[in-house]
Amino acid sequence: MSDVNDLPKKSGPAGGWGSMRGIKEVLASSRAEPGAFQTLHRQNKPRGFMCTSCAWPKPANYKQFEFCENGAKATLWESTRDRCTPEFWNDHTVTELRSWKDHDVERTGRLTAPLRYDAETDRYVEVGWDEAIAGIAEVLKTLKSDEVVFYSSGHAGLEASYLYALVARLFGTNNLPQSSNMCHETTSVGLKEVIGSPVGTVIWEDLEATDCFFFFGQNPGTNSPRFLHPLKEAKNRGAKIVTFNPLREQGLVSFVDPQNPLHMATGHETIISDQYHQVRAGGDVAAILGICKAVIEADDAAQEKGGARILDVAFIEEHTTGFDAFLDVCRKTQWPDIVRESGLAEEDLRDAAATYMAAERVIGVYGMGLTQHAHGALNIGMLVNLMMLRGNIGRKGAGMCPVRGHSNVQGQRTVGIAEKANLVPMDRLRELFDFDPPTEDGTHIVDAVQGLFDRSIKGFVSLGGNLVRAVPEQARMEDAWAGQEISVMISTKLNRTHLFPAKHAYILPCLSRAERDIQATGNQTISIEDSFSMIHGSIGQRTPASEHLRSEMAIVCALGRALSGDNPKLRWDEWQADYGLVRDLIEATYPDDFGRYNARLHTPGGFWRGIAAHDRIWKTEPGKAIFTAPDRLNSVSFDDMEGRYRLITIRSNDQFNTTIYGYSDRFRGIEGTRDVLLMNEDDMRAAGLAKGDLVALLSDAEDDETRRLGGLAVIPYEIPRGTVASYYPECNVLISIAHHDITSKTPASKSIPVRIERDGEGRERPRM
Repeated sequence: MSDVNDLPKKSGPAGGWGSMRGIKEVLASSRAEPGAFQTLHRQNKPRGFMCTSCAWPKPANYKQFEFCENGAKATLWESTRDRCTPEFWNDHTVTELRSWKDHDVERTGRLTAPLRYDAETDRYVEVGWDEAIAGIAEVLKTLKSDEVVFYSSGHAGLEASYLYALVARLFGTNNLPQSSNMCHETTSVGLKEVIGSPVGTVIWEDLEATDCFFFFGQNPGTNSPRFLHPLKEAKNRGAKIVTFNPLREQGLVSFVDPQNPLHMATGHETIISDQYHQVRAGGDVAAILGICKAVIEADDAAQEKGGARILDVAFIEEHTTGFDAFLDVCRKTQWPDIVRESGLAEEDLRDAAATYMAAERVIGVYGMGLTQHAHGALNIGMLVNLMMLRGNIGRKGAGMCPVRGHSNVQGQRTVGIAEKANLVPMDRLRELFDFDPPTEDGTHIVDAVQGLFDRSIKGFVSLGGNLVRAVPEQARMEDAWAGQEISVMISTKLNRTHLFPAKHAYILPCLSRAERDIQATGNQTISIEDSFSMIHGSIGQRTPASEHLRSEMAIVCALGRALSGDNPKLRWDEWQADYGLVRDLIEATYPDDFGRYNARLHTPGGFWRGIAAHDRIWKTEPGKAIFTAPDRLNSVSFDDMEGRYRLITIRSNDQFNTTIYGYSDRFRGIEGTRDVLLMNEDDMRAAGLAKGDLVALLSDAEDDETRRLGGLAVIPYEIPRGTVASYYPECNVLISIAHHDITSKTPASKSIPVRIERDGEGRERPRM
């Protein structure tokens, strides 16, 4: 544990030797197998395997090393020599492991055989595959279809995901929540509502043609480092980058290209952001409205002088609706209110507007800093408003660019893992498989968690994931998860969710994406979809960690055989033998997206499934893109008051989602600990706090629950007043499951109401 009085230290640029050291440290701590770097060399390339980390696109003109620090860490972490064999449980009980840190639980290594929980000994014991599948099916068949949830993370390929959704619907349920429910579901709902597309509108060629990026709440240095290369190339050709984020994230400040020997030798930095505006947490609505107001004022002035219009009037008139109402809000909203709610000076917002107006082609980039608020959909609607003022959607070099945080999380939605029945072509499923799929909506992850709490959900099948840690209200979630009749986890490593087994609990170990998937017709290809809606083939080449591992496809097919009745159209054995047959099914189900699927699978850079809004085809109710007239200036669901702060949950550059690789957050100068609270120095003085003081955070939501996270050392940090930050997933204990976006139900993890008190009890919480 580092001395907090030495934190934070000045961070260097993103990339460079710091990135190399970060990879080296995880290489050592993960005890990666020989040949791991050969595996990395094939990562994100045609006929290679696709990274399991973020969903950033894979370019057709790839570099020698087409992986980033985080992608390398994810691959090395799964390529460990360590094995969590059934013998591990001879020396450890489940209850004992609950006291371990998450990092140490996963460091036990790759799972090697299917396991069943034995309550009498409080241990997992080895079980044969046939026995495990039969036992799972026996219990599931005793439950009603609406009492079981089929959850998925983004790990599985499109083929296994398609069949997994089919298994759930054959079982009789649309209870198919997915990890996007916790991050970008606000995009799927909010973006679709205003432009008719649930995903982004840009493709790789747009990155190469744009004049300007506007970033909101997205941190490429930690979450999608390969994005830094096109940003560097954009800066080299003179493009501008304007950033809005509460924290100064190093990846948006400066970057040293690790693939440029001269830059590595000299330390040459590319300055990324031309403007960096530290917006108040939840203040993006006001910030964007301020930019729009300045653009409209400039257009008014141009008209008065008889000059060229600033607004793209032709685009607005032909392609949009609702502009007059939005214009009225912009004119009536006063600058002092915008400044108060955004935390930014009027001059700064006018500078941002000037850069926007000077650019011919602008891309709006955003991440969970916009989506994870109670009014996150309003954030997205406001960014669309800004883009539409000058026609920056649906033409080359411009558009909306949500950056997904998990590989294939978007693609799984595309092929049917969705709880909303109207998103799935049920008629085609009925025709292809000769059954009546359920037509009632299933459970969103928030509904599923509520169902666990009230015991209406009695069984969970989880295709990847670590839900106990990923969702709010961890303490209640641990108890509720263990209270189920059955839990089935398809996993590569142990995680905390395994440590709260249901009455009947199974762990089914699967291959990693980098490993060979040998079936009856040979080594199989799977496919994934990236953030730009490009489909890529992925082929593993590593020797599997154990001869007893099965692919996700094989596991899904085994569950399908065991749960479905006698139906000649359900060809589980054939589908498992040849994944190409499943791609034929996907094409038959979604012909507009997957035409010539198998033939195009290994297209360099992927093949594009097409996005209507990219071509200015608006699949909205009025048939046009919709301007949003905001009825508020922030995206939070609570009022400001004395002693209440807005907490942002953050990730370090040494983690991926709930996976903690280590305790280095070098970009923020924090080493050796995650038990910190980042706080503005003026706020510290006002609260009578000094650097290193131990404090506790208390949820200040307007309910009767007491939620507390103690043992946090206060660290002075460059962050707006009234905003504080600490790490995810540890801070999940502070969030109510009811605290979510009002349209998408995405947990509002970027604006949590909290109070701060001195922690007289010390580090009382369980070790994380």
